[in-house]
Amino acid sequence: MDIRSLHAADLDLICRHREDMFRDAGGRDEALATMTGQFREWLRPRLRDGSYFGFVMSDDGAPVAGIGLMLIDWPPHPAHPMQDKRGYVLNVFVEPDYRKRGLARELMKLAEAEFVRRGVGYAVLHATAKGRPLYQGLGWNGTTEMAKTLDGER
Repeated sequence: MDIRSLHAADLDLICRHREDMFRDAGGRDEALATMTGQFREWLRPRLRDGSYFGFVMSDDGAPVAGIGLMLIDWPPHPAHPMQDKRGYVLNVFVEPDYRKRGLARELMKLAEAEFVRRGVGYAVLHATAKGRPLYQGLGWNGTTEMAKTLDGER
């Protein structure tokens, strides 16, 4: 496997991986199409300026897995009392024919190392049911976060 950093030309790949990730988790095609269009416009400038970064794995030139990363502003917190940001992991995706080979595990290790390289000592992610065992096996733990969809915010 070849591993490289994401760049702006990966826009379509990242959008496809994100949509497929949510489809695997039970997302409806209509909602996913709407989300992907909005996500594409959100992602484009962030890929260009480097505020969205990450890695892609390729097999013989064909991309087969990817991971997105961000640094998010967050006030100092007991889990990171001296830092005002957190790492955020998103869009972890491995093509179905390449699953169960340790690719997601390798991407997560790269992500953790990249956050450390950037001076971040605390990171979060939102796990699908399929992804949760992987993250737990790497030492990630559940938090007390809760969420609610508000009227007019769909």
